[in-house]
Amino acid sequence: MELTQAPRRARELGIVVGSRETGPWNAITDVAGVRVGHTTLVEGDDIRTGVTAIVPDQLDHRRALPAGLFVGNGHGKMVGSTQLAELGEIETPALLTATLSTFRVADALVSHMLRLPGRESVQSVNPIVAETNDGYLSDIRARPITAEHVHAALESASAGLPAEGSVGAGTGTGALGFKGGIGTASRRFTGGTGTASSEGAVTVGVLVQSNFSGLLRVLGVPILGRPAEQTGNSCVIVVATDGRFDARQLSRLARRAVFAMGRVGADFAGGSGDYAIAFSTAAPDGPPLPEAELEPAFASVLEAVEEALLNSLFMATTTTGFGGHTKHAVSHEQVLRALRESPGRGDRGHRDRGDS
Repeated sequence: MELTQAPRRARELGIVVGSRETGPWNAITDVAGVRVGHTTLVEGDDIRTGVTAIVPDQLDHRRALPAGLFVGNGHGKMVGSTQLAELGEIETPALLTATLSTFRVADALVSHMLRLPGRESVQSVNPIVAETNDGYLSDIRARPITAEHVHAALESASAGLPAEGSVGAGTGTGALGFKGGIGTASRRFTGGTGTASSEGAVTVGVLVQSNFSGLLRVLGVPILGRPAEQTGNSCVIVVATDGRFDARQLSRLARRAVFAMGRVGADFAGGSGDYAIAFSTAAPDGPPLPEAELEPAFASVLEAVEEALLNSLFMATTTTGFGGHTKHAVSHEQVLRALRESPGRGDRGHRDRGDS
């Protein structure tokens, strides 16, 4: 029987990851000035792909933002990664797409940056573009993404709750035996000196493009999935924060973002490109957060990425595409039943809402 269910985020299902406070949207856009836009491309029977843009408005008046990178496994393409790692900064929005469209997206992003007011004499731009392979559901060799699709994602970027699931760069992805996609979440914690506000509150927001293998676990409980048609195929995680972190500290946050994939069952296959970048929007007018006060930031990243990955699956819809291949959405009922039947299921935050 074909699955019929409305997309719902983890918390709408009563599944709560961790104990830390979220931002108002529980999304990367809870970091002030960060916007998200998608272009979703569904054409005929064979094209299921798109572009997702994470746009920090702070780049409108600053040449670059401090940033860090962690590569869990480098079997992927991330344009701009070497300069990011070398200089510890990003100077463009971060864009996500499909593997063979990476280079067209990067070219379009460069054109976009060169056209911005005040950049008439710019002679070097380091575009940040990452990918996962959506070739199971989309004709990846067709490389259907155009500059117009890239510009549309950038121009449509907005605050508020971003679309999740089978949208943008997540249109044709699959993860952990189910339909994957785009997911987002956030956490807030109270820091000390070097925080972004007078109240000492720091927001960490994440957005993921899930497309990797393994056995899905929800709050530590295994969820039986369909056998993976192929291993690997990658995950990209973007972490934004308004906390004052330097590039080295941001690399440490990015490392925890990749570690969080293990919480939902990633097998970290050798054919998977697992990348995380982290950037800070904080004004460069004070010292970074002291090393002794990083633990809440680490915990916040781990929780937010875990929840974002679950959202990417729970918000996805069953999709049929290239070659008649199908990726099935994970059954919410199956997940909730597994949680109810698992001893100690409440230890990591599940709240039974009586769903059956």
